[in-house]
Amino acid sequence: MSPFEGLPSPENDVEVLEGGNVSETVLRVGRTVRKPWLRSSSTVAELLRHLRRHGRAEVPEAYGRDALGRQSLEFVPGVMADRVAPMTEEELHRLGAMIRRVHDLTLDFRPPREPTWEPLFPPEKPEVVCHNDLAPWNLVRSETPRDGDEEPWCLIDWDGAAPGSRMGDLGYAAHGFVPLHAGGDPGIDGRRLRALAEGYGCDVRQRRKLPDAALRRVRAMFDVLEEGARTGRMPWERLHAEGHADHWSAAADHIARHRKAWIRTLTDAP
Repeated sequence: MSPFEGLPSPENDVEVLEGGNVSETVLRVGRTVRKPWLRSSSTVAELLRHLRRHGRAEVPEAYGRDALGRQSLEFVPGVMADRVAPMTEEELHRLGAMIRRVHDLTLDFRPPREPTWEPLFPPEKPEVVCHNDLAPWNLVRSETPRDGDEEPWCLIDWDGAAPGSRMGDLGYAAHGFVPLHAGGDPGIDGRRLRALAEGYGCDVRQRRKLPDAALRRVRAMFDVLEEGARTGRMPWERLHAEGHADHWSAAADHIARHRKAWIRTLTDAP
């Protein structure tokens, strides 16, 4: 069946959304996004509704399952954060605060049915519900509003959400947003990592944990790609063939090399 067959009106207001590496065809249909329904989709939809009920407009609305059995979600207009300049330290502080608010709101998430998750990473101590892919390619930045208000941001693609650790989720975000990539300046990286941690409100214990948590998540992503290449599991085999494992391996080396210096930056008094 064509992905366009059977779409609700307006039938001619349909666009294939680019940029994702994992999902099958994702469409914008009018003001909605349509994407494949997964085992976790019911639980994720309940999570998004919970967050919206508690005033978090930084996640899309979940409308349920459409007539073709796909997820139907709010389409959030804007530009993806990986297509604009890296965040300033002030924006990293804001991002950390946003992640903290979302994490805190998951503490009392009680879905009406037994939850079904599809986590990508090894199990961690379940402190909160993690997004598990907090990265620039999953943050929509809207046009700057009038009157000096903050630019609206929205975290999308919650398919991999699952219980996990606060610092694991924040560490993964640090990899993409600071970013903690091979070739980065470790001094600048440390200051930017501190801005993210301060925005989140990390205590001293969490600050000490953050670099190692980032390292575990980055190594785990490398392991997923290596296992995909070995077993032929898609889309990880394809992404490995495209060279993604090389990036994650080099990022892990960069974090391992500078983690002690970053711990000092994170825990030293300002």
